Amino acid sequence: MTLYSGPLSLFARKVEIALREKGLAFERIMVPFNQTTGYDPKHPEVLAFNPKGQVPVLSDDGLVLYDSTVIIEYLDEAYPQNPLYPATPADRARCRQDELFADEILLQALKPLMHRTGPRGVDPSRRAAEDADALIAEDVLAGHHARLEEKLGGREFFGPMLCAADIALFMGLLFGRRLGGPSLAPYRDLSGWFLRLLERPAFAIVAAEIAEADRRLSVPLAMR
Repeated sequence: MTLYSGPLSLFARKVEIALREKGLAFERIMVPFNQTTGYDPKHPEVLAFNPKGQVPVLSDDGLVLYDSTVIIEYLDEAYPQNPLYPATPADRARCRQDELFADEILLQALKPLMHRTGPRGVDPSRRAAEDADALIAEDVLAGHHARLEEKLGGREFFGPMLCAADIALFMGLLFGRRLGGPSLAPYRDLSGWFLRLLERPAFAIVAAEIAEADRRLSVPLAMR
């Protein structure tokens, strides 16, 4: 099994956590990335396998898949040990909906913050507009945190057990932290959940590797 990943790819790292939580061995090919040109020139095998030209891409015994959700659903069906989707249809639907919230709604609020770790642009007016948009996005993110706190409601996980939604939401909140987003401290249940996941080896490895990638590739937030 081979996974094409990226050092600062939220979705590829999401798949890495899933693979490790399921105890599946895999070879990882880390696709080169920098903050100036991103993944260009793109990896030729990623281009050949994924029409979108993006990681993650998973190759398993001749089957090639892209899109993190499609990959994790396949892994859960093909390798049912340590399942990442709940047993009942209702709980699976809730898990998938929470995963979708992380991947699409939470991500949209993160995008205006992503310029913070890249090189400062030469156009001051454009940079000022980006910084203003980021502040608006921080308010949106804080609202999402409050809703997630309410949804979690003191439970250990967002589903009846650790599920794909927990992985996706963790990645979204991790990226919010690395991009200087609002603190989780005001949300006791949500911050406790985040710290519990961070103690699990699969999550800790990804968090540590992303922090190291930021040290090598990103502009430190403290410089802003």
